[in-house]
Amino acid sequence: MSRHFSNLIPASLVAVGLLVFAQGAQAGDAAVFAPIKQMMDGFNKGDIKSAKAVHVASPVIVDEFGPPYVWTGPQAFDTWVAGLTKSEAAEGKTDGVVNFGTPVRESVVGTTAYVVTPCTYTYKQKGKTLRETGTTTFILTRFKSGWKIRSWTWASPEGVPLG
Repeated sequence: MSRHFSNLIPASLVAVGLLVFAQGAQAGDAAVFAPIKQMMDGFNKGDIKSAKAVHVASPVIVDEFGPPYVWTGPQAFDTWVAGLTKSEAAEGKTDGVVNFGTPVRESVVGTTAYVVTPCTYTYKQKGKTLRETGTTTFILTRFKSGWKIRSWTWASPEGVPLG
């Protein structure tokens, strides 16, 4: 899977309309799903600060776009964004849109939640429109202020041409 965040520069993200939250997609517990939706809406609006704000101070991010495949610690989110930006630019991917469907699994035990969401990623590469279909798995922690994303993993096969 390769997701294109169109340089992940706020102006570019606005143009891309990245990570569009699918209408009607809801978790069993709206409070648990709220930070996931905010993260996606932040990317849609090119608001990386908003997307980052719903993460714990030292999140764990697992993504297959290239080594190290896992980002941890206080700089995890920023380092992941920079790496993805570079990878997507090198692959010539543009116009990426991620749509999340209704979560297929949600488990809340005390202050920890586990949410699995199907997703599709549609983008252009070398003049062709491609689509990846996969899942994103989130682990969240509840604080007095609300739920925060502790970890997430994106998984999908390579994109296939549409049409």
